[in-house]
Amino acid sequence: MKHPHRIREIAERAGLSQATVDRVLHDRGGVRESTARRVHRAIAALDQREPPFEHTVAIDVVVPRQRQVRAALAAELPGLLPIVVRPRFAADLSRVARSRARGLILDAPDTPEVVEAVGRLDIPVVTLGSDLPASKRVAHVGGDEAEAGATAAYLVEQLLADRAGDVLIVGEAARGFHAEMRSRAPHRRLLAAGTGEVRQALAANPAVRAVYSTAAGDENTAVVEAFAAERRKYDVFVAHDLDAANTGLLRQGKVSAVLHHDVRAQLRLACRALLKALGVLPGPVRDASSTVRVTTPMNIPG
Repeated sequence: MKHPHRIREIAERAGLSQATVDRVLHDRGGVRESTARRVHRAIAALDQREPPFEHTVAIDVVVPRQRQVRAALAAELPGLLPIVVRPRFAADLSRVARSRARGLILDAPDTPEVVEAVGRLDIPVVTLGSDLPASKRVAHVGGDEAEAGATAAYLVEQLLADRAGDVLIVGEAARGFHAEMRSRAPHRRLLAAGTGEVRQALAANPAVRAVYSTAAGDENTAVVEAFAAERRKYDVFVAHDLDAANTGLLRQGKVSAVLHHDVRAQLRLACRALLKALGVLPGPVRDASSTVRVTTPMNIPG
């Protein structure tokens, strides 16, 4: 029986399992006639409902920074009208498995346990920020790492200008940073250090005048403290992620610039990818990237 509806939708409308609906639709037998009638009535009801662009879609959201994402979603969801997306924030994937949501936006570490948990879900999953390439997610929305790395290199060299000095890289440099630095300033040494190794790196390298860090904000606070402990100064500090600690360092003038991605834009793309996967919006479901933003002490968001 041909129809435009998903088995999950029909099962929810009929109050039956998806396996039962599948048996009816494919004439596999072993189903009572009354049950088959329930399936056909559910399909008829779905055929007569309002157009797919005018309904409510419940989704689950599992992210580490719920407060920031809640605010960003609240600002973006009106732009999806007349589709009404109702997000429900869950602490972990175990709650998602028990919900009746039709999709999931997920930001979680790429571990075998998370990939396995995603594999057990029967709803489309869009990863946000952290990708799970080995999972059955339908799309990934994140920042362009190469663009971020190249932008960081540009800022470091522009702010250092003609001053001599080496660059200390704390954490793992974003893809594109090294290539752009080699192109712009082949004479500068790029030194790598973990957050617990900064004092040793400074003691061994007196020419360090700039810091490029992909570490979290509280770790960047430790980097600033390491410079102070060694009685050293830096001219440039470029960081990633506009979290509370990095924002505080910006306000204090301890960090020159922070690279981050527009969370609202990412969530808009993630919602649209889910709606396309559900057939609510037309078009193919594809990965998407958001443009890097630069925040300095002069343009810190409220």
